[in-house]
Amino acid sequence: MTKLKYTLSFCPRRPKFEFIILLFDSGENRTYSAMKAVEFRLPRDFDKSFIVFQETGKFFPCPWHFHPEYEFVLVTKSTGRRMVGDHIGYFQEDDLVFMGSMLPHVWVNDSLYANGQADHHADAIVVHFMDEFLGEGFLSIPEIQDFKKILRLAERGMVLKGQTRDRINALIKSMPTLNGMQRLSTLFSIFDIMSRTNEYDLLASPKFVQNFQYDTSDRFRRITEYIIQNFDRDISLSEIASVANMGVTAFCNFFKEQFRVTFVEYLNTVRIGHACKLLAENDHNVVEIAFECGFNNLANFNRQFKKLKGMTPTCYRRTLLLS
Repeated sequence: MTKLKYTLSFCPRRPKFEFIILLFDSGENRTYSAMKAVEFRLPRDFDKSFIVFQETGKFFPCPWHFHPEYEFVLVTKSTGRRMVGDHIGYFQEDDLVFMGSMLPHVWVNDSLYANGQADHHADAIVVHFMDEFLGEGFLSIPEIQDFKKILRLAERGMVLKGQTRDRINALIKSMPTLNGMQRLSTLFSIFDIMSRTNEYDLLASPKFVQNFQYDTSDRFRRITEYIIQNFDRDISLSEIASVANMGVTAFCNFFKEQFRVTFVEYLNTVRIGHACKLLAENDHNVVEIAFECGFNNLANFNRQFKKLKGMTPTCYRRTLLLS
């Protein structure tokens, strides 16, 4: 049997969130004390307007965190407890939650996963999108007004139920393998289902949403904007670390913790995303595109492209021409 206890208290400037999980089935106690919510973001491909990310591992590693994106979290494998604002609930396979911007949350796997004793990995699919991911004024168009009401309710987080959950789960499970308009139209199908349902329970209390204060800075913005503006040339670690006002070692640790990838991996993602755009839009040869995207040699460009896209740049262009 698993026993769960938590306390939540507010201070004038920010909340302090404490909870204690006592795992009597394993004989092990795990304690999380005075957890401060941290800003946490997933990297977005340069050629994508929103994020679809599959999380697979022994357990879900994200800490108590928040971010400006709206988020769907679909657990496909694993069990445990989810904390959304001041609400604590239980998740299992096919659990689906939709959350608004800046709402702190964390998914804590049962001890079987945390201790590496499960016979399968924990697995989830998350979808992140900004409120204006399709351009300024997107939420003002008439066709989106019913869904806009759901976005307001999502400030408290909501767990989806019944046929609504089953239909949306099927769509989200298909998204990691989709590209382009298929992926976007699938997201719009989800918006449509959400707009016409009442099969959900709200999670965090209104008081929590009203009182929660978060500490954020423009560090994320400065880092990502600098990369977008300079990815077509060499960017040294010391250079990007200075943009973040950090030492190189501290920056590398910060970047890996917050972005889930190393700086070089993120930079290559941006470069390859831009390469996909160029391959689709112009007749420049692959060598020209490689150098325009910041790669110093063709071999590395081809290697990184195949690693991220599963095919060479030439095959990618050929696929576009055939589709």
